[in-house]
Amino acid sequence: MYEYAIIWDWLAFAARWVHVITGIAWIGSSFYFIALDLGLHKHSKLPKGAAGDEWQVHGGGFYHIQKYMVAPASMPEHLTWFKWEAYSTWLSGFVLLCLVYYAGAELYLVDRNVLDVSPMAAIAISIGSIGLGWVVYDLICKSPLGTNNTTLMVLLYFVLVAMAWGYTQLFTGRAAFLHLGAFTGTIMSANVFFTIIPNQKKVVADLIAGRTPDPALGLQAKQRSTHNNYLTLPVLFLMLSIHSPLAFGTEYNWIIASLVFLMGVTIRHYFNSKHARAGDPTWTWLATALLFVIIMWLSTVPKVLSGDLDESSMTTHEQKFAQTEQFENVRDTVLGRCSMCHAVEPSWEGILTAPKGVVLETDAQIARNAREIYLQAGRSHAMPPANVTAISQEEREIIAQWYQSAISGGS
Repeated sequence: MYEYAIIWDWLAFAARWVHVITGIAWIGSSFYFIALDLGLHKHSKLPKGAAGDEWQVHGGGFYHIQKYMVAPASMPEHLTWFKWEAYSTWLSGFVLLCLVYYAGAELYLVDRNVLDVSPMAAIAISIGSIGLGWVVYDLICKSPLGTNNTTLMVLLYFVLVAMAWGYTQLFTGRAAFLHLGAFTGTIMSANVFFTIIPNQKKVVADLIAGRTPDPALGLQAKQRSTHNNYLTLPVLFLMLSIHSPLAFGTEYNWIIASLVFLMGVTIRHYFNSKHARAGDPTWTWLATALLFVIIMWLSTVPKVLSGDLDESSMTTHEQKFAQTEQFENVRDTVLGRCSMCHAVEPSWEGILTAPKGVVLETDAQIARNAREIYLQAGRSHAMPPANVTAISQEEREIIAQWYQSAISGGS
């Protein structure tokens, strides 16, 4: 029964690996086509219907690329669709969300000091908020407000700020950042699934049937593609920042998340301007750096990290681990070998916050993190790093026996 933890951890790793691979493929193709589109040349020698072309060199060869806003006079025999990267990224991300945050809701999703709800209620809120986000976004884009791109982007930004604040009132800080990333990533994937690809298919169908395609379909797809372009970098930051408590575990975490979206805009504006040959807006790097400095400042003013709250109560599941005969020895090991870093105020030099926000100072905290302690220090030597606190093999074996005993006794 206790081997289930190892199998589950490997399944989560596999899902994360697939998510990273598909995400790289999606982001790579998206950034390439944005750069290609912005760098197109318009001149009198273009074929009829072509909006621009570009010569590129890569891998020892030359490529001549032409873009048609609607489509060429006749459909090519072979047409490559770029869609599976987006679909696979979202699907693998949702599987990872289920494996880590839904299956481990008591530890990773629910913070009873923030909102005292059951794991099932928290999961329902999670799924509902992610789905509702796409619906609201799509309605705004299709409303009269969607005809003005600047107004639309400002309004959507305030929606993201509201969601950043809202998620911090519902979940753990780590889960709040993850969900804001999932919320945004779902909008991006849904843009591809519900708008970009369907519009392109309508254009193809019209051409095959001999009808003139509606140019508005291309403009709609272009608008959603532009949104995806500016949202990509913030999503990457939010997903990576779950490993940094200074980002998600502070009082002003929702403001930090909001500023991250602005950094995404400034960075993409620089590259988009360069690709479009519209100047060299180096001011964007200064703006990005200033935003990042503000984020750093907000992360420590005041210094309030998750874990600095009431941690005395235990769930029935956690009580199983605290009531085993090995628990006293495990607690001594954890307090002596781990808690100098995994504390509300770490005493280890150079460690400012508990790694990944994991605090191990009370019986409840140790029991709550039993699975991770077992995997990181019992079944592997991942913790402590380089075994700097000299945890012995005997102590690791006791940790393993403790977890196995609690799981077997509860089966």
